[in-house]
Amino acid sequence: MTLRDLMSIRDVRLLLVGQGLSWVGDAFNPIALSVAVVLSGGGAGELGIIFASGVVARLLCTLVGGVWADRVTPHRIMVVADLVRAASVGATAVAFAALGDPPVAVLAGLAAVTSGAGAFFFPAFVSLRPLIVPGEGLQSANAAISFLQSSAQMAGPVLAGVVVAAFGSVPGFAVNALTFAWSAACVARLRARSVPGVTRSRMLTEVREGLGEIRSRDWLWTGLVSAGMFHVASGVFVVLVEVTVVRDLGGAHALGLVTAALGVGGLVGGLVALRVQPRRMLLWAFVSLALFPLFPVAFAWSGGLWTVMALGLVAQAGLLYFDVGWQTAVQQGVPHDRLARVASWDVLISFVALPVGNVLAGPLSGRFATPDLMGGIAAWMLLAGCWPLLVRSVRGLTRGGGAPSATTGGEGAQPSAAIAAS
Repeated sequence: MTLRDLMSIRDVRLLLVGQGLSWVGDAFNPIALSVAVVLSGGGAGELGIIFASGVVARLLCTLVGGVWADRVTPHRIMVVADLVRAASVGATAVAFAALGDPPVAVLAGLAAVTSGAGAFFFPAFVSLRPLIVPGEGLQSANAAISFLQSSAQMAGPVLAGVVVAAFGSVPGFAVNALTFAWSAACVARLRARSVPGVTRSRMLTEVREGLGEIRSRDWLWTGLVSAGMFHVASGVFVVLVEVTVVRDLGGAHALGLVTAALGVGGLVGGLVALRVQPRRMLLWAFVSLALFPLFPVAFAWSGGLWTVMALGLVAQAGLLYFDVGWQTAVQQGVPHDRLARVASWDVLISFVALPVGNVLAGPLSGRFATPDLMGGIAAWMLLAGCWPLLVRSVRGLTRGGGAPSATTGGEGAQPSAAIAAS
């Protein structure tokens, strides 16, 4: 499906318009919060408590959000989640405007509400796409969404910095709240296909059903184990990149250039995913993921700033192409009545693995020289991205128009061409 065909679908236009502005708005909250807390006399301790409360809320709510997104029409969950986030961010703005220096407990509670609602939103967002896009257009839709998100992640921090610097943190919070409300209004107008009702059971039982869906498909659990391995290394790498670029390659200016290069790489990856749609999508997704270790290799070889930027661009393009292929595989290869629960497990594994890597960054950097550590990270990422190619169902998964039934799975499943050996 071409981009023009995709944009001719009313619901796709509404979703992209709503989410594009919402993603730009997402950049306002952390910047406004950091500035507001520091200017009101707080510091790293207060910010740490606030951010930690958001992390804990997301951990607690992710699997529950997946269950509810499978129980209820996904776009209804998205509307409620957006309205809750609009209210909590708006309340944060009111707290700073009225109190000047609101209690940390209040800010932490509001951050928990915002993050918890976000944990409900994402699984529903994944589950919604097959309901508004024909099966053959899913990869194009995922690619367009990734391209738009990369664009917003480039523009959002710049706009947020300008607004907060010029007008203060309260207007910054207000902008974020308004973008959540805008997203809710757009999603509320969607005419997503209805799905058959599912029999509800106990929450824990439904969570286990999502895990069982993963375990029944070799390509799926393989991909999630690979993601966990990859994100532990990413957690270490993210910390080292910022320290190394600032210390050795030119300070904040250099870090800004590297960040911009990664943003451009994300745009390139999204564009490539729109144009290049091989039949064996998961095979080529993992091949593209093998490009990412080039980024830590640039530091291992003590490359200059321009080398780091160039390889970072290529690496990010490969990562975005992988992400589009993976999301498409999950959306086409998992029964829709369990899709959100599978997506929530996917999010949880990555969300847990990243901070583990963050914690390991300090001890590892104290024990190993930066080039050696970067080389080790590159090797680990290459292993994490390539070993799934040894699994037959990863190599054999193809683009298709349907999902397997809830009772089929493993390498032998051949559901409506979604999983079939070429």
